Amino acid sequence: METLTDEKLWHLLRQGDRLAFAQLYERYYSILYSYGYKLFPQITLVEDAVQDLFIDLWRMRENLSAADSIKFYLFRSLRRSIHRLSEKETAFHLLQGEPIQESTEQSWINQERETLVTQRLLSLMKALPSRQLEVVTLRYYENFRTDEIALIMGISEKAVRNTLYKALTELRQHLSILTTLMSLLSGLFGIFWVW
Repeated sequence: METLTDEKLWHLLRQGDRLAFAQLYERYYSILYSYGYKLFPQITLVEDAVQDLFIDLWRMRENLSAADSIKFYLFRSLRRSIHRLSEKETAFHLLQGEPIQESTEQSWINQERETLVTQRLLSLMKALPSRQLEVVTLRYYENFRTDEIALIMGISEKAVRNTLYKALTELRQHLSILTTLMSLLSGLFGIFWVW
């Protein structure tokens, strides 16, 4: 079965094609839910917002205009929907994927070290102000450009760049702590396995 581009699916959706709508839903539901949950960590509200977004897409399909980036359009629409549904913004949380399982002792050591460093990095990121965390998430986890982030968040491109700079500066200040932690863990696990 041919995989259609977002643009082709969007075009077909605008013409009332139910299969194109279903494919867009399947393609974007998970990442929209993940992004929405980071914005506002309330499962029910986020599920409702994503469902409402797709219901509105189907209802308004004939009035939709062509979009340069379907992903951008959906993220921006979801963000607006969540802010409409919620009375206040709260800090949001990054999700962590499953760790890779490996069989050798060295792989286990590397995995443990990576897990500890990842946990530390996530805690540092969670400590960032919510706006900085959102900009970092959109830029580095969702690969949006600065101009797209500005439109999604409703701020200027300069504000996006400044917010991203502040977030990265904050994280870099703690980079030396992470590097030291990795070195100590390497030494500690090395000594442990010699015994």
